[in-house]
Amino acid sequence: MNDNATPSRNPADDDPETYVGLSGAVAEQRARERGWSTVRSLPPDAIITMEYMAGRINFAVKDGEVVRCWQG
Repeated sequence: MNDNATPSRNPADDDPETYVGLSGAVAEQRARERGWSTVRSLPPDAIITMEYMAGRINFAVKDGEVVRCWQG
């Protein structure tokens, strides 16, 4: 493990709700531009682990459109 690694942080001024309604591709590009270190797109009812990861934003994408967005 690298003790000098800087932990990822969530961009403080980025509201996940602003991504809902965007196309998945546009949302992913915007999230990366705004500083999210990890961007994850999933189907709406995907089974995922619930561990929180700082710096990650998650998109539930249905028919190419973001229908839900959350941090971690």
